[in-house]
Amino acid sequence: MEVQVKKLEGSWDLGYALHKHTLSSTYLGDDEYGHPQFDTTRSEPGEALYQLKYRSDWNQVAPIAAQLKTTLLPLFEKVGLIIPMPASTIRARQPVNELAVELGRITGIPVIDNIVVKSPPPEGSPQLKNLHGREEKDAALQGRFSINPSITNDGCWNALLLDDLFDTGATMDAVCNALRTYNKINRVYAASITWK
Repeated sequence: MEVQVKKLEGSWDLGYALHKHTLSSTYLGDDEYGHPQFDTTRSEPGEALYQLKYRSDWNQVAPIAAQLKTTLLPLFEKVGLIIPMPASTIRARQPVNELAVELGRITGIPVIDNIVVKSPPPEGSPQLKNLHGREEKDAALQGRFSINPSITNDGCWNALLLDDLFDTGATMDAVCNALRTYNKINRVYAASITWK
């Protein structure tokens, strides 16, 4: 899988993504139902992620997780646990959780998906993806994430916060800020498959 690693800026200690998601997209016109059609070229990680998220191709999980292990994990100091980002869309199987579990399996790093608790948005509020400015997103996410103190072992660990597609970083910042309130978390690292 060809990658072009980019550093991600945010409130975490260090963060990286494997590649840009979409390399080019050309509008072709509308189909017979009036839906716009595009000729889209994605990076290899972008295409793998697209097939996983939107075509339910679960065979993409292993190669993506292997690429994360090979390319991104060596860039961080010892990672003690993997935390998948809370999903924005409810699905029977969550791609980010599946990626985290596979990454945990091939590295021996524990995956804890119940530390970060996401409260539902206020009734009638717009979806985060429909908000455009970073300030609007930050305001919409204010107070939405809390910590479930589920780690019972003594100690403090570096956590890898795993996401699929990095856009403004607003949600990852909000989750990172919540994690920093938890005395079991030392450094917070961010990893994403692609960036927008």
